[in-house]
Amino acid sequence: MKVLVIGSGGREHAIAWKLSRSKQITKLYIAPGNPGTGQHGENVAIAAEDVEGLKEFAKKERIDLTVVGPELPLTLGVTDAFEKEGLKIFGPTKAASILEASKVFSKELMVKYGIPTAFYKKFDDPKLAKAYVESHKPPFVVKADGLAAGKGVIICGSMEETFRAIDSIMVESAFGAAGKRIVVEEFLRGEEASFLAITDGNTVLPLAPAQDHKAIYDNDKGPNTGGMGAYSPAPLVTPEMEKELISTVMVPAVKAMEAEGRPYKGVLYAGLMISEGQAKVLEFNCRFGDPETQPIMMRLEDDLFDVLMATVEGRLDGIRLKWSDRWSVCVVMASKGYPESYEKGKAIEGLGEAAKLRDVMVFHAGTALKDGHVVTSGGRVLGVTALGEDIKGAIERAYEAVGKISWDGAYFRRDIGRRAIPGTV
Repeated sequence: MKVLVIGSGGREHAIAWKLSRSKQITKLYIAPGNPGTGQHGENVAIAAEDVEGLKEFAKKERIDLTVVGPELPLTLGVTDAFEKEGLKIFGPTKAASILEASKVFSKELMVKYGIPTAFYKKFDDPKLAKAYVESHKPPFVVKADGLAAGKGVIICGSMEETFRAIDSIMVESAFGAAGKRIVVEEFLRGEEASFLAITDGNTVLPLAPAQDHKAIYDNDKGPNTGGMGAYSPAPLVTPEMEKELISTVMVPAVKAMEAEGRPYKGVLYAGLMISEGQAKVLEFNCRFGDPETQPIMMRLEDDLFDVLMATVEGRLDGIRLKWSDRWSVCVVMASKGYPESYEKGKAIEGLGEAAKLRDVMVFHAGTALKDGHVVTSGGRVLGVTALGEDIKGAIERAYEAVGKISWDGAYFRRDIGRRAIPGTV
């Protein structure tokens, strides 16, 4: 079987690594890929947003299955284009991807179908948005309606911060066209978790729960990022809560999309806020999470190709997933200045030393090759991921590997996974 993975980040490296372990795959391509994915397959110089180029490549090479990593090609209709040509592809259609592409659509869907979420208001006029928040008490959460690479959410503790967030998104266009409309939500207190499931439109198959760390600094301080680390399993999501989430969030969402004439197939990602055993949905995403995918793939014991192909072919009801009972922790190493401006082209040292460690995978995200050397090319550069017999062991092994890697301006949080240690607040 020939498989094509679309994307170039840490999530795609983890997916490519896992697929490369399948005995059924004879050729693995990644478009455009990165220096890390090139260790497991053949990188192809086609941008993830080049829907026509990807389609023609898949036709020419007779690709048996294409797996879409990032959200942008999904919202551009890559699944629709492939399916029109009779090509098998894993990921929701353009119509279904609106669940992530528009926070307004997502919130309206949740309210309409009784999926638990925070109270909100939508605005396309900054003056009206400010008038609304003036009549309520902070804190607020201000969100750009469209895609903003995981950074379009601003938590505001005061009225002044809220006004600045509204101006930043709507007036100064910090997130471009994504900020033409905003959602102003009530601030939910609790602990965040990520719950992902795979669905063929009928069966909803949960993946191992994971917990992300969104803020740039330790103790969840500072602005939100695309994710600074993750771990799995997430003790916050108990087996009882998992069943509850399937019945009250995931299945209702899939049925709701069907009822709206937008059948949903692929990964359904629910970002949750959990407080006192009750969960509310912060957002839906229509693809694998990043960096949650890295620890999830490390713990998955099944052949990922089987799971994805069964989804595409509508026979997911015959799949049962097996998970390692070990823990996995991913620590993101980022460029100094991220999530704002940062420099590129910094030579990375120690990758070989880290790779020698047992139960460690260094997933590349923002890297490139320059004169035969791996250099930084993005904000989130590496996802250093390790397995351990318990959460402490996984944390220690991940940071041991992080300690062997360096470049000028390397930055990482030092508390990834700490909240999962028993007795830690």
